[in-house]
Amino acid sequence: NYRIIGGFRFYERAEIRDALAYLRLIAQPQDDLAFERIHNQPKRGLGAKALEAMHSHARAMNLPLAAASLQLADSDELPARAANTIGALMRQFLHWRETAETVTPADLLRLVLEESGYNAMLAADRTAESAGRVENLSELARAMEDYETLGDFLEHVSLVMDNDRADSEETVTIMTIHAAKGLEFDNVFCVGWEEGVFPSQRAIDEGGLASLEEERRLAYVAITRARRRCVILHAANRRIYGQWISSIPSRFIEDLPEEHIDQETTLTGGASLWRANWSEQDDPFAHVARDRPDRAQQRGPGWQRALTSGYHTKPARVRENSRSAASFAAPARSDVAIGAMVSHAKFGTGCVIDQEGNKLTILFEDAGEKRVLDSFVTVVG
Repeated sequence: NYRIIGGFRFYERAEIRDALAYLRLIAQPQDDLAFERIHNQPKRGLGAKALEAMHSHARAMNLPLAAASLQLADSDELPARAANTIGALMRQFLHWRETAETVTPADLLRLVLEESGYNAMLAADRTAESAGRVENLSELARAMEDYETLGDFLEHVSLVMDNDRADSEETVTIMTIHAAKGLEFDNVFCVGWEEGVFPSQRAIDEGGLASLEEERRLAYVAITRARRRCVILHAANRRIYGQWISSIPSRFIEDLPEEHIDQETTLTGGASLWRANWSEQDDPFAHVARDRPDRAQQRGPGWQRALTSGYHTKPARVRENSRSAASFAAPARSDVAIGAMVSHAKFGTGCVIDQEGNKLTILFEDAGEKRVLDSFVTVVG
């Protein structure tokens, strides 16, 4: 579990929730919440009156909103323009549902964003946030590439969001360096210490030496948030905007005193961990916070020690893994039998209709058919 300080969780961003609503309605046509979110997103001229008519027909016929709207589109209950719009939207969903059987989830998302007009809506948005929304959706598509089916991905998202809402003391706190000022933790992990990332290439290009020194002071802030141990990580290769980019360690690593550093290369030889340990009374990193114009003029010495110490050639340090091979075996068959009535904290009460390992397919009374892990349900009958 984790919590983010000073920012939205990824799946709580508006554009991500919109995309997920489209995907959920494709996978589960009876998902009324998803339908309500996207029926007029982007704007289609389906306002409050049209939605109220769909709700009324759905209640009268005991149908999900999507099915009720399709019936309304073939009736005279709505103005012709609204009826045509709803009919076209429902035909799109039928097309996407068929397409989902033949393409990857990531490609399906890209198709939906394009054909729904969502991409065009973002392209027409001239606000400063628009580019970030486009990149967030691209990142969502990249995340979906790890899943073979849309159902598997949506199950993953459901579990992640359930965990986000759960209260737990055992959480990893994620924050920016600015948000960490004034805070202390026993263990701190500083990630992405690579040239062009930290220090930021944009900061150097736009602000020169002054911006570089500000980045250096932020490095000092990050390291000194740790009471006992600070772990600095950098990668030899990083995927940025869909492309793999070679990286070199941040110049700020060169500022760290060697006697307080324990370097470790990963099994691939492509990334390193730099551990720092010290007491509060003996702060060996204080010199990093001072102005260092001579060091600021150096463009890449941060990785020299890594090179001279055998960064590229030193044999990997292999850790003994205490877990046996059995711990990576397929999950055992669930004890929850098909036909059992179960309760889920989010989806309510439902009946188990299928079982695969510890994954259950459950037909919930209110939420419809869902796939969940057996550890998230309680047998009630």
